[in-house]
Amino acid sequence: MREFTRSNAIQARLHELVPGGAHTYARGSDQYPERMTPILVRGSGSHVWDSDGNEYVEYGMGLRSVTLGHGYAPVVEAVSRAIADGVNFSRPTELELAAAEDFLTLVPGADMVKFAKNGSDATTAAVRLARAATGRETVAICEQPFFSVDDWFIGTTAMNAGIPERERTARFPYNDLEALAAVLDSRQVACVVMEAATALSEPDPGYLAGVRALCDRFGTLLVFDEMITGFRWSVGGAQRVYGIVPDLSCWGKAMGNGFPISALAGKREFMELGGLRTERDRVFLLSTTHGPETGSLAAFRAVVRAYARTDPVARMEYAGRRLAEGVNKIAAELGIGDHLQVTGRPSCLIFITRDPDGHPSQPYRTLFLQELLERGILGQSFVTSAAHTDSDIDRTVEACREAAEIYCRALHSGTVDGLLRGRPVAPALRRRAAPRYIDPEVRP
Repeated sequence: MREFTRSNAIQARLHELVPGGAHTYARGSDQYPERMTPILVRGSGSHVWDSDGNEYVEYGMGLRSVTLGHGYAPVVEAVSRAIADGVNFSRPTELELAAAEDFLTLVPGADMVKFAKNGSDATTAAVRLARAATGRETVAICEQPFFSVDDWFIGTTAMNAGIPERERTARFPYNDLEALAAVLDSRQVACVVMEAATALSEPDPGYLAGVRALCDRFGTLLVFDEMITGFRWSVGGAQRVYGIVPDLSCWGKAMGNGFPISALAGKREFMELGGLRTERDRVFLLSTTHGPETGSLAAFRAVVRAYARTDPVARMEYAGRRLAEGVNKIAAELGIGDHLQVTGRPSCLIFITRDPDGHPSQPYRTLFLQELLERGILGQSFVTSAAHTDSDIDRTVEACREAAEIYCRALHSGTVDGLLRGRPVAPALRRRAAPRYIDPEVRP
């Protein structure tokens, strides 16, 4: 069995100093098997190492923010050169112009772009801009996992404590034009916010064109969230893949191969409302101290060059297809293909875990995670990067074979009892946090 003594001690100390023990809920200790919460110290390519010296093939890759691999040399070198001449200034830099020009060549439907640091910065700026442009307040959001840490979205989740206003956001299901039409017809909607596609949901033929037409019909702005799809579906995001031009689009994650950078892009008539060349009331769009810092802009430009010279998306998809085919073949051979599945877009795979009755199961998910961790595979999903090699995939498939055999035993016995060593993982966005997710027995 792997040793996690130092990682567990550091995690316990983090709970004393950082609410939740992590700076992102998806990175929380409740998302991993109990007492198996690696605290990482470094990464290289597709591999990471923890405080106890354990090495892993990593998936998820910085919550999908790393597509070229950890420590990708051209990005690191570009950042080093840039920050050696200063990081933050009191006036714009030439680098800001170069980065904006690079970005707008990738997203031809956008006329202007503004950089920030977090995805929520961009999505909330888009909502504010849409409200100002239309004079409306309601936001229609697709029933997809996550859009922002801000009130207009978090108020619709189970973790809505501290948010007074919850009635100005409406929801609609994906791939259902009638449902969206009903929302737009019943309320004055400022904007529709959605991912054009997700790992599990591809648009039906004509669906996105129908969304675009409905927004035009009702005078509603269309906002695409490209946080995940950007640089993973294509360098120009999902809008380039599906050929639909939104009014505004929001970007982040893989833009900087892990460096903190996001962007709001869109049509000039809307973006200029946050500028100086408008006769309308101005929108406080994005005004951030660190939005234009040189390190992240240099990282972004290096990522753009890497995508121009190589084909990271094709490499991610190749690795993902091999992984999905290998694991699903094993599950089929064991007769558990309906209970353990790897599915999704090849560059953005997830694994589905079901109990003996065929229901999605957190305990069975935890068992699978536990057995993968023991075999040196780290990830809440199977999101690949261009750095994942054939040997990484082979190693992962073999680890999945052994984990699937144990999973099969649990299915046949009807329980994970005796196989699962601790409590199950839990949804990251939930109303109550049980005390058991903080182990009082583990101390530095």
